[in-house]
Amino acid sequence: QVQLVESGGGSVQAGGSLTLSCATSGAISSNYCMGWFRQAPGKEREGVAFIDSGGRTRYTDFVTGRFTLSRDNAKNTLDLQLTSLKPEDSAMYYCAARLYTSSCDYVASWAFGIWGQGTQVTVSS
Repeated sequence: QVQLVESGGGSVQAGGSLTLSCATSGAISSNYCMGWFRQAPGKEREGVAFIDSGGRTRYTDFVTGRFTLSRDNAKNTLDLQLTSLKPEDSAMYYCAARLYTSSCDYVASWAFGIWGQGTQVTVSS
C-alpha cells in the first residue's frame, strides 16, 4: 500500500521560500505521475506541479519560474521548492500519486488515487 506524508509547510512573509517534502512508502509502480495540489479555503483544489516516471516535469502557469519540483529516488521523496512566495500562494498543499500511467498529460485531481494529509503554507504580506 502506497502512503504519502507531507512535511515542510509553515508561515513566511511575501518573497520568502519554503521546501515541501513528500515522503513515499510502499510499492510505487514503475510508471506513475506524482505531484502537488493546493487548496485554499473556499476554493477548488488546483494542480501545482507534476513529475512523471521519466522525470518530465509540468508546472501550472502561476508557479512557473517560482516553484521547482524534484524527486529523490534514493530518499523516496518528492520535493517542491517554493520561492518568491505571494500571499495568494497560501493554501493547504497536498502530495498525490497516480499509478500505472507514464505521463502527466492529464492531471485532474480526481485522476489521482493516492493522497497525503496535506501541509499548510501561509504567506503574509
